[in-house]
Amino acid sequence: MAEIINLRSARKAKAKAEHTLQAQTNRAKFGRTKAEKLRDQAEADRAARAIDGALREVP
Repeated sequence: MAEIINLRSARKAKAKAEHTLQAQTNRAKFGRTKAEKLRDQAEADRAARAIDGALREVP
């Protein structure tokens, strides 16, 4: 036989799980120090300069 569940509880549990996942994503995205943000920005700038410097000119 199938397990009987309360749909309201299941809906609330699903919403809580989605909220927790979103919170983890936001912590990873926004929960950084200023030094970490500056370091990541410097690495991105360095990579962009390396790519731009490697491009050949259009004939």
